[in-house]
Amino acid sequence: MKSLLIRLTHGLSEQDILPSEQKCVDDFLAKEYITKKDNIYKFNSKYRAGTLGLVQQNTAYLSVIGEYVKDLFIEDIDASRAKEGDLIIAQRLLGKRGAPSARVIEIVGRAQTYGVAYIIVKDGKKFLVDLKTDYPSGVETTEAELQSYDEGDVFKIDNQTFTIMEKLGNIADPLVDEKIVLAQFNKHDEFSQEVLEAAKSFKPVDSKKYPSRVDLRGLPFCTIDPVTAKDFDDAIYWDDEKTTLYVAIADVSEYVTPFGAIDNEAIYRSFSIYLPHRSIPMLPRELSETLCSLQPNVDRLSYVFEMELNIDSLEVTKSKVYEAIIHSKRRFNYEEIDDFFDGSLSAKNSDEEKIFKYLTKLKAITDRLRKERLKVGYDFRSVEIEMSIDEKSNIVSTTYAEQTPSHALIEDCMLLANKAAASQFARGIFRIHEAPNQLKIQKLYQELAEIGIFVDVKGTLKETITSIQDQAKEIGLESEVDTLIIRSQMQARYAPINSGHFGLGFEAYTHFTSPIRRYSDLIVHRLLKAINNNDTEEGSYVLRNIESLSMTISEKEREASTVEFEFMARKFARWAKDNINKEFKARITSTDIEPKAELHDEIKGATLNITSKESIALFEDVIVCIDKVDIPKAKIYARVVSKIKKDIDSTEI
Repeated sequence: MKSLLIRLTHGLSEQDILPSEQKCVDDFLAKEYITKKDNIYKFNSKYRAGTLGLVQQNTAYLSVIGEYVKDLFIEDIDASRAKEGDLIIAQRLLGKRGAPSARVIEIVGRAQTYGVAYIIVKDGKKFLVDLKTDYPSGVETTEAELQSYDEGDVFKIDNQTFTIMEKLGNIADPLVDEKIVLAQFNKHDEFSQEVLEAAKSFKPVDSKKYPSRVDLRGLPFCTIDPVTAKDFDDAIYWDDEKTTLYVAIADVSEYVTPFGAIDNEAIYRSFSIYLPHRSIPMLPRELSETLCSLQPNVDRLSYVFEMELNIDSLEVTKSKVYEAIIHSKRRFNYEEIDDFFDGSLSAKNSDEEKIFKYLTKLKAITDRLRKERLKVGYDFRSVEIEMSIDEKSNIVSTTYAEQTPSHALIEDCMLLANKAAASQFARGIFRIHEAPNQLKIQKLYQELAEIGIFVDVKGTLKETITSIQDQAKEIGLESEVDTLIIRSQMQARYAPINSGHFGLGFEAYTHFTSPIRRYSDLIVHRLLKAINNNDTEEGSYVLRNIESLSMTISEKEREASTVEFEFMARKFARWAKDNINKEFKARITSTDIEPKAELHDEIKGATLNITSKESIALFEDVIVCIDKVDIPKAKIYARVVSKIKKDIDSTEI
């Protein structure tokens, strides 16, 4: 339902209405919520669709979906019987003073189509309650059904029909965590038989069948990825004589065509999901890990940006994108390239000699590119947790991910290609990041004052933030302060019209380099091919629903991130359950109404809800004792036992 409402907000072509949606569209048309003109269905200007926020004192705010506009104030919620999380149609109240307002016309579903519930026992009776709230799930069950379930049994729920879809397991079993985080957004690893058959139908690459493609098999391309990676989206080659960078990207669009079975599933997923122990791919593994993946020593179809750089100004003086065939000579992991850069790895054969020779020269270029980029863009040093779990799905270890020279080299190569792709069109899918609003900036300044950083406002926001980062470095709180700065930013998203990328400092930016794992990149490939072929009909076809597609993909991105974050939170909670009444080092990360800390011990990164009442300061280092763990809600509660006196010369705890 939510997808339909988004598309109706922007205009839904009659030919794009799914059979399952036709009855609803006809109903909305009869009620005059929507209009039909030139076979395009669109919301009447008087109506908006949205998600109802927290209901308080018979009022709430409606978060409008399909548009980035102010929330609508809704009064008299009780009369409509709407509740938080409902998807509703609202009628705008025009000419009314005050904040934009509306009234509920119809409840059309729940914002979250799926939920997770589990069995609790209270006063000797069993209840099926929502996993995150402990409120009744809304599912009607007989006493006999409830008695057939065990305490802690976990179920996937259809929030539209309030029925049980499947049993996921029991909350006591760590293996159920993955099923829980996937179920809440209806994510799944398995592909339908139709999709698998389509993926298996492709033959190995035969260069004779692609005479029109540019043959780049003679160039010593290489891939550089994490050691655990199985899907290789991108390969690079630097021609030092021509000062030309080649960024070859897996040509997914050759295999995944619009409205086919694979494409429909790819749209639904929109992103690959990466959990500590495995991935849930956007595309079938026959494509993502094999035929599309730029594996070494085999021919692969690729879409290549060839960019000639002015070696003095580092500007791209000439670029072109075209379909090609490459034959990657080597698959490296980041650690290997870092070892080469620090002199502890040498070439084993002639191919590696060629690659290492151009990587040395390319690193000098990308180091300069990065330095120039950071004069207008930002370098945020927030840390990312890497988690290792065992076969029983329990934590083995956690570490902080580091950006090394090899990461930086690949990042700046990909940024060049993405930037070049964005320069090719005026309407498509851009990756935009708007500047933060003044309210968020003021809140940031207040938080910084708490830790002794008093902001000297400079001529530009860039200069001001750089000054803040310099002060943070002096007191050893670089990553923590960068996290605060990131919180003050707007969320990056996909949009059909460019408005720049504040964080990177780019006038135009898109995602081109990862079509195996991001649907946005696949759309960009299709659009660029249409432009290159002067195929205006195909270009119009690609862009037909681009507004609603951009919003849907942005939402899917947030879902994927939530799945990844919540899985780790559940692992942390189970670890904490085994360590109740034990003391650990932590750092205070929030002093708001609900103070929080982050674990900084042998296990790093877990969020702790601080229950003690004594005064604590933002980013203060403390010893905490874990008091309580709520496994269903994945929450850890701890109290501050003592404060750590920081060594002036140390930034570690």
